[in-house]
Amino acid sequence: MEYLKVVEAYQKIQATTKRLAITETLVNLLKETPPRIIDKTVYLTQGKLHPDYEGIELGMAEKLVIRSIAAALMIEPAKIEVGYKKEGDLGTAALQLFQSQKIAKLSSGKLTIERVYDELDRIARVSGKGSVDSKIKGLTEILSQASPEEAMYITRMAMGRLRLGVADMTILDALAIALGGGKNNRPLLERAYNLCSDLGYVARVLAERGLDALKEFQVTVGRPIRPMLAERLNDPQEILDKMGGEAAAEYKYDGLRMQCHSSIGSVKLFSRRLEDITSQFPDIQGLVRDGGRAKEFIVEGEAVPVNLETGELLPFQLISQRRGRKYELDRMIEEIPISFFAFDVLYVDGVDYTQRPYPERRDKLESLIKIQGERLTLAHQVIAKSAEKMEDFMEHAIEDGCEGIVAKSIKPDSVYKAGARGWTWIKYKREYKSEMQDTVDLTVVGAFAGRGRRGGKYGALLMAAYDKKVDVFRTVTKLGSGFKDEDLEKLQKLLEPYKIPHKHARVDSKLVPDVWFVPAVVLEVAGSEITLSPIHTAAWDKVRKDAGLAIRFPRFTGKYRDDKEPEQSTTIEEILEMYHKQLKKVKEQSSTA
Repeated sequence: MEYLKVVEAYQKIQATTKRLAITETLVNLLKETPPRIIDKTVYLTQGKLHPDYEGIELGMAEKLVIRSIAAALMIEPAKIEVGYKKEGDLGTAALQLFQSQKIAKLSSGKLTIERVYDELDRIARVSGKGSVDSKIKGLTEILSQASPEEAMYITRMAMGRLRLGVADMTILDALAIALGGGKNNRPLLERAYNLCSDLGYVARVLAERGLDALKEFQVTVGRPIRPMLAERLNDPQEILDKMGGEAAAEYKYDGLRMQCHSSIGSVKLFSRRLEDITSQFPDIQGLVRDGGRAKEFIVEGEAVPVNLETGELLPFQLISQRRGRKYELDRMIEEIPISFFAFDVLYVDGVDYTQRPYPERRDKLESLIKIQGERLTLAHQVIAKSAEKMEDFMEHAIEDGCEGIVAKSIKPDSVYKAGARGWTWIKYKREYKSEMQDTVDLTVVGAFAGRGRRGGKYGALLMAAYDKKVDVFRTVTKLGSGFKDEDLEKLQKLLEPYKIPHKHARVDSKLVPDVWFVPAVVLEVAGSEITLSPIHTAAWDKVRKDAGLAIRFPRFTGKYRDDKEPEQSTTIEEILEMYHKQLKKVKEQSSTA
């Protein structure tokens, strides 16, 4: 089939803003396309060569594309650069140059879809010595056979910048109308797409084998499933009403969502956007490989940076340092260890669990995953039948370093709706939040034993603010970050004279550390925000009944406030004032957003 047919369709698509007109153009194109190449036509229309999860991307550097155009037209690259600078789009510059050049083509043969696709695919895959020359030669050859309009779209494709703006759902509509018996069958196509995440494959199966073949689509290890999404509500009672009075409340971890595919010892990891990220997280790959009691399975979970010495969850920003990294992985794995919290199972040894209700999936997940300490475990969960219990659980989630919770339906229809957003999963994030801008001076009142590299030392300290009205120190955070090795040694000696066998009479704490201290040592602490807490006693009942205030993601600044008496440390009133002041700022920003 001539590539020009595709180009003519692209021109019509770019000339309209009406979705119905775009769909009609695609319907006509798909009807004309032979079944054996319909997948290639779909991929090209998406502006890609393969589904995202295969990781084969086409994106030649501008200079290489310019050299290819210059070679095809037998002109100087500088002339192309002038046109590119003027138009701001190399495809448009190529169109104009091809139109203006009155030279004979190197070949009179017409380009086909197969020829263009196969050459671009070869260019995307070639690497190593001589690859640059090979890419330029291949692109030059197809450009030499191209019409001006074809050259424009080939140039854009070569750079990875087709940008037709055609949504996957529009292509599914067109496929249903052109080959699937009508738009009413679109849900069947969409389900197949959600299970395989490969629109070209869906088109090829539909064109060659019909609708019945799509009905037989199954979950396949190695092909990522489009993730289920959640709605959002801010009222726990409203959430329960949506879910029939009870729900599974689960920690919403502040990490990177991953879908893990394991097959007889081989593990692939996919991001929420269905990118293959296996090579970036060999530690998670190993945990999943060793932690599943099945030959083949697919689980979803959250990868979260963690302080292995204190057990504390760390901010999401740290995990971003692992993304896209090709070098020094071993060092990064040691510096930024990650735990994996599995929260759903989609497939096990031939059984498709996406069609099973959530309680059954959770039960299977519990029997599938072999807990490996803090590194591989299940998302923390409770069954909530009251708004109070859900609210309490949410505050525990915040206290443990999470974003909030996800409420999940436990009714019989709570299947995994791949690629869909619905009310069977509802996100509930904290309503009261204030960004912390200032450091605070807090008093050490307890310590927790260290683990791993911190074995034999203190892993984290229990910190308190001063309530001057009643002369009591009330806890506000558990501090385990920001300490250098020399700090850990110094703190051991510094705190030794103040060690006591029981909680000090002037300390108010719901937490029970491994060691108690007389309030004496003051440290400067920074944090990301102040939140409500069901555990810490600072400002208890001042903002909400049965809740105090806590500093989230605290870190030691390195400053020992030996110039301050503990009674001179930050007061409860100051913490409360910071909370209200900064909460007001957050609300003002929200109202003007």
